[in-house]
Amino acid sequence: VWNDMRVHFCVNYPFKRKHIYALLCSVAADIISTVEFNSTGELLATGDKGGRVVVFQREQESKNQPHRRGEYNVYSTFQSHEPEFDYLKSLEIEEKINKIRWLPQQNAAYFLLSTNDKTVKLWKISERDKRPEGYNLKDEDGRIRDPATITTLRVPVLQPMDLMVEATPRRVFSNAHTYHINSISVNSDYETFMSTDDLRINLWNLEITNRSFNIVDIKPANMEELTEVITAAEFHPHQCNTFVYSSSKGSIRLCDMRASALCDNHSKFFEEPEDPSNRSFFSEIISSISDVKFSHSGRYLMTRDYLTVKIWDLNMESKPLETYQVHDYLRSKLCSLYENDCIFDKFECVWNGSDSVIMTGSYNNFFRMFDRNTKRDVTLEASRENSKPRAILKPRKVCVGGKRRKDEISVDSLDFSKKIIHTAWHPSENIIAVAATNNLYIFQDKVN
Repeated sequence: VWNDMRVHFCVNYPFKRKHIYALLCSVAADIISTVEFNSTGELLATGDKGGRVVVFQREQESKNQPHRRGEYNVYSTFQSHEPEFDYLKSLEIEEKINKIRWLPQQNAAYFLLSTNDKTVKLWKISERDKRPEGYNLKDEDGRIRDPATITTLRVPVLQPMDLMVEATPRRVFSNAHTYHINSISVNSDYETFMSTDDLRINLWNLEITNRSFNIVDIKPANMEELTEVITAAEFHPHQCNTFVYSSSKGSIRLCDMRASALCDNHSKFFEEPEDPSNRSFFSEIISSISDVKFSHSGRYLMTRDYLTVKIWDLNMESKPLETYQVHDYLRSKLCSLYENDCIFDKFECVWNGSDSVIMTGSYNNFFRMFDRNTKRDVTLEASRENSKPRAILKPRKVCVGGKRRKDEISVDSLDFSKKIIHTAWHPSENIIAVAATNNLYIFQDKVN
């Protein structure tokens, strides 16, 4: 997959401001906070810290320009969330988009869920290329006509117009979370979804906005007894009664909603025993799971902690089936990473369409790929300096000690302000989307 990865294109969120303060605010607002392909891979949505959602659509393949092979272009841009203020708690609610999840397409329109820290919204994205004309009670400008001037009856007609893409909010799911929402997941029944915060998981019906059901609640009666928080949750891709959630203590719980209405008692518990020889001050922090994903087949789980990606078999709770070191060379740098807060970064992980390759991000705009069959791995870099359109990406290597080769980079030279947190993989093709601060890179396998 990766030896022939080519740069598809790079989208930069441009900014021009007269004042430095406004410029800095613009840069912060443009930072991409989530990336997600829809179920067919024809659409790709990104959310940013400014509350905006940008949807890209894949062009149809052209016989005249086969090298373009369906590039992604901007399809729709809309403001999903606005900054709010909770007057009861005196808290400012950021507009940042935490997660986006697509719903399967049922008709000509597209639907997606987007969430900030408190509110989930269901958006409809539709096309309009005709407009009605010839109303009786209003003129062409939309102004109401004087009934006394109406002497004939007209039949309104639809006239062609330039294609317009509209994004309209259809549902707003709010006032159900005390703590910040960290993940949302659509159920395989396509009727319900769940939203997860630090201590609770709520189940919603897509048609009902004023009521949700609490299915997990780990909040202790005394908050001083709190030992862990929920970090991520996801529904099983095929079994609508099964879901999984991860915790800050490095454990994963599989729950079955058929067992009870409140799933505080898990069906399965996945946790790897800690090696006493590796115990350190940072052990608890780096063991916190930042992302959990079911494989497309539903047989495996993938989890990402700070240093590793682990693959779990649902039939084996005692230990992970596979463990991949993402950036083990940072183990000696944990103290400095703790001081600059990088140790708390929440990296995501994704499967390819066949569950044979996994991908996750790292620092210095590096992202890692691991082939589960051949056990090969590679480090690639997403940067504007070395990513010209349709150029082949060269593998990168990090030098830990000793002599550094020409094509290697020293671990001391890594830029920790440049990081790949959010990634996505096309559901059926070798096309990946990588978010690097305010840049979106799309890579595809080489076309001969």
